[in-house]
Formats: sequence, structure tokens, C-alpha cells
Amino acid sequence: MTTPSPDGDAELLERVLMEGRATMRRLQEARAMVHDVTGRAESADRTVKAVADGRGEIVELHFDPRVMRLGREVLGRQVTAVLREAQRDAEARTRAIMDAALAETADVPAPLDERFVRDRVERIARDLL
Repeated sequence: MTTPSPDGDAELLERVLMEGRATMRRLQEARAMVHDVTGRAESADRTVKAVADGRGEIVELHFDPRVMRLGREVLGRQVTAVLREAQRDAEARTRAIMDAALAETADVPAPLDERFVRDRVERIARDLL
């Protein structure tokens, strides 16, 4: 393996820093986008509607007055199904955002390891002697 010159080291470090900053920016953007995610669902008869946020928390639940005509068991099944669907929708949207962000950051170079640093210190020590 050829040892890069000090100028090459500086260029490598600068590239790693720039790519690291770009990665952090992209992940922060994805985090902000997830914060704004909403998953929505409604029952087939449109009497029950729910909204979940990017973490899957239910943030809204609406009942049309027609739900009063439904029996307890039917209403319970509808509410449960709508809540789950809203959460699944939010999860799918969040997953799509994170998958895109991770795909865009897949080319981040590996971190500089101990061997890289040790080689540079040894080379500097040899140059000084």
C-alpha cells in the first residue's frame, strides 16, 4: 500500500470532513422531514378518521356523528383498524424518508482508523530523525 504524501493526507482529511458535514446535513433534513410526517386513515364508511405522526403516535381521532348508529363492538373494531392503518401509513412514509437519506449517505468514506494515524505518526517520527 502506498503511503499518501502529507498534501494527500490533508486532501483526504478535508474530503472526509466535507462528506461528513454533508451527511450530517442530509440526516438532519431527513429528521426534520420525519417530524412533519403524518399518516392518515379512515374507515370504509368514513365515520372514523385518524392521524398519526412520524413516530406513530396518534395525534388526531375524529368521529362522524353517524358512529352513534354503530354497535360498541363494530365501532371498537373500526377504531382499532383505523388507528393501526394510520400508524402503518406514518411508518411507511417515515421509512421512505430514512431509506432515501441512508441511500444518499451510503458513499461516506470509512472513518480513519488507528492504523492510518499510527502510520502518519511513524512517518513523521522517521522524518524528524
